[in-house]
Amino acid sequence: MNDEATGAPASAEISPSTSLGAVHLTVADLGRSVAYYESAVGLRRLERSEGRASIGVGDRELIVLFEEPGAGSSAGYTGLYHVALLLPQRFDLAAWLAHAARDRVPLVGMSDHFVSEALYLSDPDDHGLEIYWDRPRETWEGTVAERMTTLPLDVDGLLAELSDPAGSDFDGLPGETVVGHVHLKVASIPETVAFYRDLLGFGLMAALGPQAAFLSAGGYHHHIGANTWGSSGASPPPPGTAALRHATVILPDEGEHDRVLERLNQGGHEIGREEAGALVRDPSGNALVLAVRSQER
Repeated sequence: MNDEATGAPASAEISPSTSLGAVHLTVADLGRSVAYYESAVGLRRLERSEGRASIGVGDRELIVLFEEPGAGSSAGYTGLYHVALLLPQRFDLAAWLAHAARDRVPLVGMSDHFVSEALYLSDPDDHGLEIYWDRPRETWEGTVAERMTTLPLDVDGLLAELSDPAGSDFDGLPGETVVGHVHLKVASIPETVAFYRDLLGFGLMAALGPQAAFLSAGGYHHHIGANTWGSSGASPPPPGTAALRHATVILPDEGEHDRVLERLNQGGHEIGREEAGALVRDPSGNALVLAVRSQER
Protein backbone atom coordinates (compact mmCIF):
# COMPACT_ATOMS: atom_id res chain seq x y z
CA MET A 1 0.00 0.00 0.00
CA ASN A 2 1.15 3.58 -0.49
CA ASP A 3 1.20 6.61 1.76
CA GLU A 4 -1.90 8.34 0.41
CA ALA A 5 -3.95 7.12 3.35
CA THR A 6 -4.25 9.32 6.41
CA GLY A 7 -6.20 7.01 8.69
CA ALA A 8 -8.72 9.80 9.35
CA PRO A 9 -11.56 11.42 7.42
CA ALA A 10 -11.08 14.84 5.89
CA SER A 11 -14.14 16.68 7.16
CA ALA A 12 -16.40 14.23 9.04
CA GLU A 13 -16.06 11.25 11.30
CA ILE A 14 -18.46 8.34 11.60
CA SER A 15 -18.89 6.73 15.01
CA PRO A 16 -16.09 4.27 15.87
CA SER A 17 -18.84 1.84 16.92
CA THR A 18 -20.10 1.58 13.33
CA SER A 19 -20.18 -1.94 11.91
CA LEU A 20 -21.67 -3.82 8.96
CA GLY A 21 -24.85 -5.84 8.72
CA ALA A 22 -26.46 -8.13 6.20
CA VAL A 23 -25.59 -7.98 2.51
CA HIS A 24 -28.51 -8.42 0.09
CA LEU A 25 -27.88 -10.14 -3.26
CA THR A 26 -29.88 -11.11 -6.33
CA VAL A 27 -29.41 -14.70 -7.52
CA ALA A 28 -30.66 -16.65 -10.50
CA ASP A 29 -31.71 -19.84 -8.68
CA LEU A 30 -32.60 -19.56 -5.00
CA GLY A 31 -32.51 -23.28 -4.27
CA ARG A 32 -29.07 -23.63 -5.82
CA SER A 33 -27.73 -20.66 -3.89
CA VAL A 34 -29.16 -21.70 -0.52
CA ALA A 35 -27.66 -25.18 -0.97
CA TYR A 36 -24.27 -23.65 -1.75
CA TYR A 37 -24.24 -21.30 1.21
CA GLU A 38 -25.27 -24.11 3.54
CA SER A 39 -23.04 -26.92 2.30
CA ALA A 40 -20.01 -25.08 0.90
CA VAL A 41 -19.84 -21.92 3.02
CA GLY A 42 -21.27 -23.29 6.26
CA LEU A 43 -24.07 -20.83 6.91
CA ARG A 44 -27.57 -21.91 7.80
CA ARG A 45 -30.95 -20.90 6.49
CA LEU A 46 -32.81 -18.67 8.93
CA GLU A 47 -35.94 -17.95 6.90
CA ARG A 48 -37.23 -18.74 3.45
CA SER A 49 -40.27 -17.42 1.62
CA GLU A 50 -41.27 -17.15 -2.00
CA GLY A 51 -38.25 -15.80 -3.87
CA ARG A 52 -36.28 -14.85 -0.73
CA ALA A 53 -33.98 -16.56 1.76
CA SER A 54 -32.16 -15.26 4.83
CA ILE A 55 -28.95 -17.06 5.82
CA GLY A 56 -26.50 -16.58 8.67
CA VAL A 57 -25.23 -18.05 11.95
CA GLY A 58 -27.25 -18.54 15.12
CA ASP A 59 -29.98 -15.94 14.73
CA ARG A 60 -27.66 -13.40 13.06
CA GLU A 61 -28.59 -12.62 9.46
CA LEU A 62 -25.48 -12.21 7.28
CA ILE A 63 -26.68 -12.58 3.68
CA VAL A 64 -30.14 -12.24 2.16
CA LEU A 65 -30.79 -13.78 -1.25
CA PHE A 66 -33.51 -12.68 -3.69
CA GLU A 67 -34.34 -14.84 -6.67
CA GLU A 68 -34.62 -13.45 -10.19
CA PRO A 69 -34.79 -16.45 -12.52
CA GLY A 70 -32.30 -16.20 -15.36
CA ALA A 71 -30.40 -13.28 -13.84
CA GLY A 72 -27.15 -12.68 -15.74
CA SER A 73 -23.60 -11.92 -14.72
CA SER A 74 -22.58 -8.57 -13.22
CA ALA A 75 -19.07 -8.78 -14.70
CA GLY A 76 -17.96 -5.45 -16.18
CA TYR A 77 -20.33 -3.39 -14.03
CA THR A 78 -19.96 -1.74 -10.66
CA GLY A 79 -21.27 -3.65 -7.65
CA LEU A 80 -20.00 -6.31 -5.29
CA TYR A 81 -16.38 -7.46 -5.46
CA HIS A 82 -16.79 -9.61 -2.37
CA VAL A 83 -18.54 -9.83 0.96
CA ALA A 84 -16.13 -10.86 3.72
CA LEU A 85 -17.17 -13.08 6.63
CA LEU A 86 -14.97 -12.54 9.68
CA LEU A 87 -14.29 -15.56 11.87
CA PRO A 88 -13.28 -15.17 15.54
CA GLN A 89 -10.12 -17.34 15.61
CA ARG A 90 -7.38 -18.72 13.36
CA PHE A 91 -8.51 -22.20 14.33
CA ASP A 92 -11.90 -21.48 12.72
CA LEU A 93 -10.27 -20.47 9.45
CA ALA A 94 -8.16 -23.63 9.52
CA ALA A 95 -11.27 -25.74 10.12
CA TRP A 96 -13.00 -24.08 7.19
CA LEU A 97 -10.01 -24.67 4.90
CA ALA A 98 -9.87 -28.35 5.92
CA HIS A 99 -13.58 -28.60 5.08
CA ALA A 100 -13.00 -26.96 1.69
CA ALA A 101 -10.20 -29.40 0.89
CA ARG A 102 -12.11 -32.45 2.12
CA ASP A 103 -15.41 -31.50 0.44
CA ARG A 104 -13.81 -30.08 -2.72
CA VAL A 105 -15.11 -26.54 -2.38
CA PRO A 106 -13.42 -24.57 -5.19
CA LEU A 107 -11.36 -21.57 -4.09
CA VAL A 108 -10.27 -18.61 -6.20
CA GLY A 109 -7.53 -17.34 -3.90
CA MET A 110 -5.67 -17.63 -0.58
CA SER A 111 -3.80 -14.63 0.83
CA ASP A 112 -1.91 -13.30 3.81
CA HIS A 113 -2.69 -9.58 4.14
CA PHE A 114 -0.58 -9.09 7.31
CA VAL A 115 -3.66 -7.69 9.05
CA SER A 116 -5.53 -10.91 8.29
CA GLU A 117 -5.42 -14.30 6.59
CA ALA A 118 -8.07 -14.87 3.95
CA LEU A 119 -9.64 -17.46 1.68
CA TYR A 120 -11.61 -16.47 -1.42
CA LEU A 121 -14.38 -18.20 -3.34
CA SER A 122 -17.29 -17.40 -5.65
CA ASP A 123 -20.91 -18.46 -5.29
CA PRO A 124 -22.91 -19.92 -8.21
CA ASP A 125 -23.72 -16.40 -9.49
CA ASP A 126 -20.07 -15.26 -9.23
CA HIS A 127 -20.71 -13.15 -6.15
CA GLY A 128 -17.30 -12.95 -4.48
CA LEU A 129 -16.88 -14.25 -0.93
CA GLU A 130 -14.00 -13.90 1.50
CA ILE A 131 -13.65 -15.94 4.68
CA TYR A 132 -11.00 -14.53 7.01
CA TRP A 133 -9.72 -13.96 10.51
CA ASP A 134 -7.92 -10.91 11.86
CA ARG A 135 -4.51 -11.03 13.44
CA PRO A 136 -4.52 -9.35 16.87
CA ARG A 137 -5.26 -5.67 16.46
CA GLU A 138 -2.17 -4.59 18.36
CA THR A 139 0.02 -6.11 15.63
CA TRP A 140 -1.31 -3.78 12.91
CA GLU A 141 -3.24 -0.87 14.46
CA GLY A 142 -1.89 2.46 13.26
CA THR A 143 0.21 0.88 10.51
CA VAL A 144 -2.43 -0.33 8.06
CA ALA A 145 -1.27 1.90 5.20
CA GLU A 146 2.30 0.64 5.51
CA ARG A 147 1.70 -2.99 6.45
CA MET A 148 -1.46 -4.25 4.68
CA THR A 149 -0.32 -6.29 1.71
CA THR A 150 -1.05 -9.43 -0.31
CA LEU A 151 1.31 -12.38 0.13
CA PRO A 152 0.91 -16.14 -0.37
CA LEU A 153 -0.93 -17.82 2.48
CA ASP A 154 1.03 -20.24 4.66
CA VAL A 155 -1.41 -23.10 4.15
CA ASP A 156 0.65 -25.66 6.08
CA GLY A 157 1.01 -23.29 9.00
CA LEU A 158 -2.71 -22.60 9.00
CA LEU A 159 -3.69 -26.28 8.90
CA ALA A 160 -1.23 -26.97 11.73
CA GLU A 161 -3.85 -25.33 13.98
CA LEU A 162 -5.76 -28.63 13.67
CA SER A 163 -4.67 -31.93 15.21
CA ASP A 164 -6.19 -33.90 12.30
CA PRO A 165 -7.10 -31.72 9.29
CA ALA A 166 -8.24 -34.68 7.18
CA GLY A 167 -10.54 -36.06 9.83
CA SER A 168 -11.79 -32.97 11.64
CA ASP A 169 -15.52 -32.34 11.72
CA PHE A 170 -17.06 -29.21 10.21
CA ASP A 171 -20.33 -28.08 11.74
CA GLY A 172 -20.59 -24.77 9.89
CA LEU A 173 -19.23 -21.32 10.57
CA PRO A 174 -19.03 -20.34 14.26
CA GLY A 175 -21.83 -18.37 15.86
CA GLU A 176 -19.59 -15.32 16.33
CA THR A 177 -19.12 -14.89 12.55
CA VAL A 178 -19.98 -11.39 11.30
CA VAL A 179 -19.77 -9.41 8.07
CA GLY A 180 -16.31 -7.93 8.58
CA HIS A 181 -16.13 -5.84 5.43
CA VAL A 182 -17.63 -5.33 2.00
CA HIS A 183 -15.40 -4.78 -1.02
CA LEU A 184 -17.02 -2.94 -3.92
CA LYS A 185 -16.39 -2.52 -7.62
CA VAL A 186 -16.48 1.21 -8.35
CA ALA A 187 -16.12 3.49 -11.34
CA SER A 188 -13.75 6.04 -9.75
CA ILE A 189 -11.63 5.97 -6.60
CA PRO A 190 -11.53 9.78 -6.00
CA GLU A 191 -15.32 10.00 -6.15
CA THR A 192 -15.64 6.93 -3.93
CA VAL A 193 -13.28 8.37 -1.30
CA ALA A 194 -15.11 11.70 -1.38
CA PHE A 195 -18.37 9.88 -0.60
CA TYR A 196 -17.26 7.37 2.02
CA ARG A 197 -14.71 9.59 3.76
CA ASP A 198 -15.98 13.14 3.42
CA LEU A 199 -19.73 12.46 3.69
CA LEU A 200 -20.20 9.18 5.54
CA GLY A 201 -17.09 9.81 7.62
CA PHE A 202 -15.06 6.60 7.26
CA GLY A 203 -11.30 7.00 7.70
CA LEU A 204 -9.10 6.33 4.68
CA MET A 205 -6.78 3.60 5.95
CA ALA A 206 -4.87 2.59 2.81
CA ALA A 207 -4.87 3.33 -0.92
CA LEU A 208 -3.40 2.12 -4.17
CA GLY A 209 -3.42 5.36 -6.14
CA PRO A 210 -6.43 5.53 -8.47
CA GLN A 211 -6.99 1.75 -8.31
CA ALA A 212 -8.17 0.90 -4.79
CA ALA A 213 -9.03 2.37 -1.40
CA PHE A 214 -9.76 0.89 2.02
CA LEU A 215 -11.84 2.80 4.58
CA SER A 216 -13.02 2.10 8.10
CA ALA A 217 -14.64 3.29 11.30
CA GLY A 218 -12.70 3.34 14.55
CA GLY A 219 -9.29 2.47 13.11
CA TYR A 220 -10.21 -0.98 11.80
CA HIS A 221 -8.17 -2.02 8.75
CA HIS A 222 -11.24 -1.69 6.55
CA HIS A 223 -15.00 -1.96 6.62
CA ILE A 224 -15.28 -0.76 3.01
CA GLY A 225 -12.95 -1.73 0.20
CA ALA A 226 -13.24 -0.32 -3.31
CA ASN A 227 -11.41 -0.98 -6.55
CA THR A 228 -11.56 -0.15 -10.25
CA TRP A 229 -9.62 -3.22 -11.45
CA GLY A 230 -12.47 -4.35 -13.69
CA SER A 231 -14.90 -1.47 -13.37
CA SER A 232 -13.12 1.83 -14.13
CA GLY A 233 -15.73 4.14 -15.66
CA ALA A 234 -18.34 1.37 -15.57
CA SER A 235 -22.05 1.79 -15.03
CA PRO A 236 -24.23 0.00 -12.46
CA PRO A 237 -25.57 -3.43 -13.46
CA PRO A 238 -28.84 -3.33 -15.42
CA PRO A 239 -32.09 -4.94 -14.31
CA GLY A 240 -32.05 -8.70 -14.63
CA THR A 241 -28.51 -9.02 -13.24
CA ALA A 242 -27.30 -11.18 -10.36
CA ALA A 243 -25.87 -8.28 -8.39
CA LEU A 244 -25.59 -6.45 -5.10
CA ARG A 245 -28.93 -5.10 -3.94
CA HIS A 246 -27.47 -3.34 -0.93
CA ALA A 247 -24.95 -3.59 1.88
CA THR A 248 -25.92 -2.53 5.40
CA VAL A 249 -24.04 -0.04 7.60
CA ILE A 250 -25.02 -0.32 11.27
CA LEU A 251 -24.86 2.95 13.21
CA PRO A 252 -24.92 2.85 17.02
CA ASP A 253 -27.90 5.14 17.67
CA GLU A 254 -30.47 7.50 16.17
CA GLY A 255 -28.29 10.53 16.82
CA GLU A 256 -25.43 9.18 14.73
CA HIS A 257 -27.91 8.10 12.05
CA ASP A 258 -29.30 11.62 11.87
CA ARG A 259 -25.82 13.19 11.70
CA VAL A 260 -24.82 10.98 8.78
CA LEU A 261 -28.08 11.68 6.94
CA GLU A 262 -27.59 15.41 7.46
CA ARG A 263 -24.16 15.24 5.80
CA LEU A 264 -25.66 13.30 2.90
CA ASN A 265 -28.46 15.84 2.55
CA GLN A 266 -25.96 18.69 2.52
CA GLY A 267 -23.99 16.80 -0.13
CA GLY A 268 -27.08 16.64 -2.34
CA HIS A 269 -27.58 12.87 -2.15
CA GLU A 270 -31.05 11.44 -2.61
CA ILE A 271 -32.17 9.39 0.39
CA GLY A 272 -34.74 6.64 0.08
CA ARG A 273 -36.24 4.19 2.56
CA GLU A 274 -35.96 0.47 3.11
CA GLU A 275 -37.53 -1.51 5.94
CA ALA A 276 -34.23 -1.52 7.86
CA GLY A 277 -33.29 2.13 7.36
CA ALA A 278 -32.32 4.92 4.98
CA LEU A 279 -31.15 3.91 1.48
CA VAL A 280 -28.38 5.84 -0.27
CA ARG A 281 -26.21 5.16 -3.30
CA ASP A 282 -22.53 5.91 -3.72
CA PRO A 283 -21.28 7.64 -6.90
CA SER A 284 -20.95 4.24 -8.62
CA GLY A 285 -24.57 3.32 -7.87
CA ASN A 286 -23.78 0.86 -5.08
CA ALA A 287 -26.60 0.90 -2.55
CA LEU A 288 -26.21 1.14 1.23
CA VAL A 289 -28.87 0.90 3.90
CA LEU A 290 -28.01 2.95 6.99
CA ALA A 291 -29.59 1.15 9.94
CA VAL A 292 -29.56 1.71 13.70
CA ARG A 293 -28.10 -1.09 15.80
CA SER A 294 -31.10 -1.49 18.10
CA GLN A 295 -33.36 -1.92 15.08
CA GLU A 296 -31.09 -4.26 13.10
CA ARG A 297 -31.63 -7.97 13.30
